[in-house]
Amino acid sequence: MFDVGFLELLVVAVVALVVVGPERLPKLARTVGMWVGRGRRFISSVKEDIDREIKADELRQILAKQKQSNPLHEIVEDTKKNFADIKSETESAVNAATKPAPPQNDKS
Repeated sequence: MFDVGFLELLVVAVVALVVVGPERLPKLARTVGMWVGRGRRFISSVKEDIDREIKADELRQILAKQKQSNPLHEIVEDTKKNFADIKSETESAVNAATKPAPPQNDKS
């Protein structure tokens, strides 16, 4: 964004020394440093918030696509159908096992 080199910083420091004076320059430097730090922290927190919102939006889109491609109710219905099939097969096997066998006629 801003391309500030060493020479530019040196010129700003000399002008600040001449304008403000050597007595108040350390206090001014501390104040400027404090405001620059606050600005950086603010920008960093805004970037983190934006990144978090972008990731949340991407997650919402992924969930929406997944919901459209394989809805949960279809999975539940398939599971119920499979369970009903297994139940009916089990009941028929139990009924066949408990049903008395017909008497066998031995005609020899």
